[in-house]
Amino acid sequence: MKKFETKAIRTQLKRSENLEHSVPLYLTSSFVFEDAEDMRASFAEEKERNIYSRYSNPNSSEFIEKVCQMEGAEDGFAFSSGMAAVFSTLAALLNSGDHVVSAQSIFGSTHSLFNNFFPKWNISHSYFDINDLDSIDALITPSTKLIYAETPTNPGVDILDLEVLGKIAKKHNVLLVIDNCFASPYLQQPIKFGADLVIHSGTKLMDGQGRVLAGITVGKRELIDKVYRFSRITGPAISPFNAWVLSKSLETLAVRVDRHCENALKLAEFLETHDQVNWVKYPFLKSHPKYEVAKKQMKAGGCVVAFEVKGGLEAGRKFFDAIKLLSLSANLGDTRSIVTHPASTTHSKLSVEERAASGISEGMVRISVGLEHIDDIIADIDQALG
Repeated sequence: MKKFETKAIRTQLKRSENLEHSVPLYLTSSFVFEDAEDMRASFAEEKERNIYSRYSNPNSSEFIEKVCQMEGAEDGFAFSSGMAAVFSTLAALLNSGDHVVSAQSIFGSTHSLFNNFFPKWNISHSYFDINDLDSIDALITPSTKLIYAETPTNPGVDILDLEVLGKIAKKHNVLLVIDNCFASPYLQQPIKFGADLVIHSGTKLMDGQGRVLAGITVGKRELIDKVYRFSRITGPAISPFNAWVLSKSLETLAVRVDRHCENALKLAEFLETHDQVNWVKYPFLKSHPKYEVAKKQMKAGGCVVAFEVKGGLEAGRKFFDAIKLLSLSANLGDTRSIVTHPASTTHSKLSVEERAASGISEGMVRISVGLEHIDDIIADIDQALG
């Protein structure tokens, strides 16, 4: 059995007659047919081949195959963004009258899907407290189709026990869909714990350099077929160029994420001792309330550290204005360290009460720890904290 790093590097398309070492770009909207019968059979799905890049493309196929091998999935489909993956996956699986049980602590745009858009199609949801997984049973109804969650969560870096979620989903015969973006397939494979589908924003750690937007969903073949058929018509497919970039990026995912995690843990340990910080959350800090769960299901803690600045909103504003080296941005998983204030950016569309229920305080700071030297990262945050 090939190791993770080897699969990431050696999973490639079959070489063309040019015998290229690096896979070429297939920047084409469509593909040609040998004759009328070939064209008919291809559209009738009697043949497995490329027809149109909205359906499939060699570059997107290679990217999908790599992620499937990393996650232990049967099949997948790649999208133009992470949110395209979330929406298209859920829309493909849900019908009017269906119900979703979701973690309260999820990305702000996913909250907006559940609260503002799915109700238009008579798709309802119930939120569960991430610290009380036993409450999920009571939320499941005859119309519940799936359980949805992130772990680690965005932005609070909380941990949900995937094994427990998998057992609950199996007991009630509902699907388990996990957003695995913060961990990446290198650190965590939710399918091992019972997930039916796994979603990623390829924009984050998969790309790793803040260059392209992308998303991907992988999992059981029969479910991916539904996602594919919905997406082939609605058109959220990834561009061949972005898929090519991501497939090359995955070759260095393991070495990059190792350094991200090393830097993040050192920063978290530093922040725990800082007198201007109320609390720090990082999955592999022993003080994290779900440290043992994180150790069970993750290889390391990831690139994101959350903490609260003493002094609330005003102190937080001063902290952000004092940052010199790190970037003020809403992205994460970049080579460059990024500082974000979730309450005023990624989760600003939520009410104060909704943010509080998701574990987001007014003074919370989310840092995506990059690949700069850790001494320089710590120095900038230290001086900004004053």
